[in-house]
Amino acid sequence: MEITLKDSTKLSLDAPMSAFEVTKRISEGLARAAVACKVNGKLVAMNEIVSSDCTFEALTFESEEGKRVYRHTCSHILAQAVKNIYPTVQLAIGPAIENGFYYDFDFKTPITQADFEKIEAEMKAIIKANLPIERIVVTRSEAESMIRNMKQTYKVELLADIPEGEEISFYKQGDFIDLCSGPHLTSTGKIKAFKLTALTGAYWRGNEKNKMLTRIYGTCFEKKAELEEYLVKLEEARSRDHNKVGRELGFFMTDENIGQGLPLIMPKGARVIQLMQRFVEDEEQRRGYLLTKTPIMTKNNLFITSGHWDHYKDKMFYIGDEDVDDEILCLRPMTCPLQFTIYKNGLKSYRDLPVRYAETAIEFRKEASGEMHGLTRIRQFTLADGHIVCTPAQLESEFAGCVDLIKYLTKIFGIDGDIWYRFSRWDPKNADKYVGSAEDWDRVETAMKNILDDLGIKYEEAWGEAAFYGPKLDVQGRNVHGKEDTLFTVQIDFSLATRFDMIYIDENGEKARPYIIHRSSIGCYERTLGMLIEKYNGAFPMWLAPEQVRVLSLTDRTADKATELKNKLFELGLRAEADVRSEKLGKKIREAQLEKVPYIVVIGDKEAEQNVIAVRHRALGDLGTMSVDDFVAMCLKEIASKEIK
Repeated sequence: MEITLKDSTKLSLDAPMSAFEVTKRISEGLARAAVACKVNGKLVAMNEIVSSDCTFEALTFESEEGKRVYRHTCSHILAQAVKNIYPTVQLAIGPAIENGFYYDFDFKTPITQADFEKIEAEMKAIIKANLPIERIVVTRSEAESMIRNMKQTYKVELLADIPEGEEISFYKQGDFIDLCSGPHLTSTGKIKAFKLTALTGAYWRGNEKNKMLTRIYGTCFEKKAELEEYLVKLEEARSRDHNKVGRELGFFMTDENIGQGLPLIMPKGARVIQLMQRFVEDEEQRRGYLLTKTPIMTKNNLFITSGHWDHYKDKMFYIGDEDVDDEILCLRPMTCPLQFTIYKNGLKSYRDLPVRYAETAIEFRKEASGEMHGLTRIRQFTLADGHIVCTPAQLESEFAGCVDLIKYLTKIFGIDGDIWYRFSRWDPKNADKYVGSAEDWDRVETAMKNILDDLGIKYEEAWGEAAFYGPKLDVQGRNVHGKEDTLFTVQIDFSLATRFDMIYIDENGEKARPYIIHRSSIGCYERTLGMLIEKYNGAFPMWLAPEQVRVLSLTDRTADKATELKNKLFELGLRAEADVRSEKLGKKIREAQLEKVPYIVVIGDKEAEQNVIAVRHRALGDLGTMSVDDFVAMCLKEIASKEIK
């Protein structure tokens, strides 16, 4: 047999042997470190027999695929431990994910995170037993019989999802067997360091109409030191979670009587959103956008025309039953059909294009309960929405303008280093999810790819992530826990201009269809607020801080002076508050620091007599005494520069 290695060198073998033995021929050290391998590009376990000519690559934990095999094995160890402790539990799925793994369970009696200790102890016993892990390939009828004997109802559905003709396999470790495509490590003892990290609810298959299961998260590493380092980072991330920091600092709250995904934005959070909104709207106006204001509720006729009623109805809130009522009203999930209606009010010439509409729009989407988190995924949100109607010749320059606006705003808000780009394309295998023909999609995706390449944008490609009416450039980011999400988007639409019969008169006096660009300049304000809370851990840059200065009286004698100064600072354009309580100065300073106020100003008898103020910065500490005029000039300069200290 001739084995072709990753570097194209050849290795000759006299007889079939395991992937582990093949790896030993390459390097003893590599064989000890390898957790899986690729044979002819297929990921397999180290005990897989290599019996013919092939390409071969050994994978260690350092590779992403190696980590997935390692962590998926640990998810099965978790499932075995839970099954040992809770024999009546139903098992669902347990994939490896970024930074770890999870397994979904259906418990007869709910568990809590306090139960992790005994589950981890059982996992350690399974690892210590070093149980061999065996792959069992079966026929469909054999698989059905095995699952009936196991009495695992969720596995019945999973088996039914496996296409006819595809290989069906189970993995066995000790007396535990689970339906799984694998691969796995060769024994449970290969796991060196693990930790269960969280417990949440999760709907079966992510559908809120299905039963809520219990999801247990965990992580594992080859070295204990790596695990400990990760757990420290995880704790730091939790401490910066906007869902924690934002509530503690009074940016937002929720109430069960109001509903999930409907946060109450409190004065501090509302002030930050107002500042963001004013800046964005002014910048959009400077770039030639026309402001619109459209209804939050509309008849569903518009969404039938746009195609959203067919492709997006499950995500919409609406009043009425289409089988009974003559009129159904929808809370809008987007503004595009409404702004298109404004465009159609009067015939447009090519000289009128491009038309750029922008709106700070309250929108509504029916997010699943299991998907909602803090301000990141909510049911009512405020979007910096906008649409550009342009000629084909203007498409690239207008698209470039959208990207430039996003780059500018993310730089101003200090998050430009935390984003990346994704070219989201259609899925030809599921064409019924989209409007238009394969030729339409090929034409527009080719045009968009050329635009992105001309602009020099580095991007990933994601098949199946396009909007139903066209491809898009998604601006991606991660929260403090590493979860990826789409923050803003720029989409090319080749369909809706036809559906809404949008036209313009071209240079030849003929009717022509425009192109449409859907875009959001800074995304959902609530989500961006959450991102900024995590970015700055609540300590917003001076220009965005809801409270910029807190004036403290040292004694009751200077309380009036402190209030007077606060009023003066407010009149000069600074968001100032005064703390004139009869409390010790140290307590007042600590409270202001905990609330992340950028500047603390103290007025005592001495300062009042000399007409100066003592100034502290939340990060730089004591700045000494200065005149009020000098302090105001320093603050206004910092605000004007959008400086991030």
